[in-house]
Amino acid sequence: MAGPRCGSPKRSTVFTVFFLAFVAPGSGTAQVPVLMWSSGRLPPASPAAGHITSHDQLAAYLHSAFGSAPHTVLLFLQDKLSKDDFTVFGGVYGDQQGGAFQNLQAALRSSSSSVTLPSLAWSGSASVPSLLQETLGVPPVRVDAAALSRLALNASVSNLLLVGLPYGAGAQTSLGEVLHANDVIIGEVLRAAALKGLPFSAVLTGLRPSRVIPEASVPRRPGGRALLQLDQSEDRPPITYNSCIMLWARRLAVSPSRAAPWIDLRNQTASLDGSVCNGTRSRLVLNYASGYLLSFDMTQRFYPVSGRRWFTLDTVQLQTNGDAVTFSGGRGIYAPAEYSFHCESVTSFRDALLVPSGSAQNSSEWRLEFTDFQIQGFGLDNGTRFSYASDCAGFFTPGVWMALLTSLLLLLVLVFGLHMILQLNTMDRFDDPKGAAISVPQTE
Repeated sequence: MAGPRCGSPKRSTVFTVFFLAFVAPGSGTAQVPVLMWSSGRLPPASPAAGHITSHDQLAAYLHSAFGSAPHTVLLFLQDKLSKDDFTVFGGVYGDQQGGAFQNLQAALRSSSSSVTLPSLAWSGSASVPSLLQETLGVPPVRVDAAALSRLALNASVSNLLLVGLPYGAGAQTSLGEVLHANDVIIGEVLRAAALKGLPFSAVLTGLRPSRVIPEASVPRRPGGRALLQLDQSEDRPPITYNSCIMLWARRLAVSPSRAAPWIDLRNQTASLDGSVCNGTRSRLVLNYASGYLLSFDMTQRFYPVSGRRWFTLDTVQLQTNGDAVTFSGGRGIYAPAEYSFHCESVTSFRDALLVPSGSAQNSSEWRLEFTDFQIQGFGLDNGTRFSYASDCAGFFTPGVWMALLTSLLLLLVLVFGLHMILQLNTMDRFDDPKGAAISVPQTE
């Protein structure tokens, strides 16, 4: 999955970058590409090349992009689409310099931001339309250029406009001509939307893949543990709000008591409704469909003693079933304002960085455990990446202390041995075998 922004004035350079993102290596599963561009700002999405976007990852991204405010989304849904369609017909096709996707190329070049997902895992269902419908909360309305020009749209509510595009070549029509005709339809619809003066975001994807590459046989590996083995399931995008708050964790687990099982909220999709950020305060709200609400409140202030600004994670609040439990983290979770905070383990019960401070009766029973936790509420790097991380692990860790004490003990033994050696004295009188023998008188 890659997310190049197409903003170069040179047509060939723009589509070259566009194609390089599409030809990244991936596994041989059924996949469809997804292209998104907007007149506003889309959250960044730039994982490693060859990554296959899962259904849950796409759902989380769409919620972060369109779940916080009303949006008008144009969904161009082609019957079939694969990234090979762009690589084959996107260069110089026929007499068309720029290939069969000239209008699409121009839209990506002129958009404020764009995101490309070359490999979305396809499982036989129309995941993108259903996810957009769930995120926006409105059913899709099927339109074309003429219908869109007559349609009255309200910017205060979300709108999902569906434009169907055919796929397939007839007896006298080549596949490249069909894709070029679809590109003409895309251009007409985009021009009709632009004439209405309504901000919108556009999505292009396929109902199913046009090509499925068979998987190559891979030799079976032993099921034992491997040295430095990486779990690819942990490749998840960070949670980002409005390019000012970013959070990532391998595990966001909550438990109502010691005996109750852990509930990992990181595996669930959350909306960011209620999140806010400004120059001094930031609040990230994760509202889960299962009934849990997790909020992180951060502040930034200047400390004269250190002569710099610091941000602190003041409180973490958990709400469920009408109860609210608040944990204070300001004493242990802090970093310079231009840094992010990272900690391998943030808990409320063991080496606790989160201290229960809520007034609910069961506040002391609830437990939180965040694994590989990183958060930043101010000063993101270009609004797209974490800044340098200030880690919670100090320099004098238990291992360092053990090494220092062991070295000190060995040094004391060495000093004591040297002292004993230096205290050895030679005898001041020896027995001479050539002289008279030493006689010892005996008395009776």
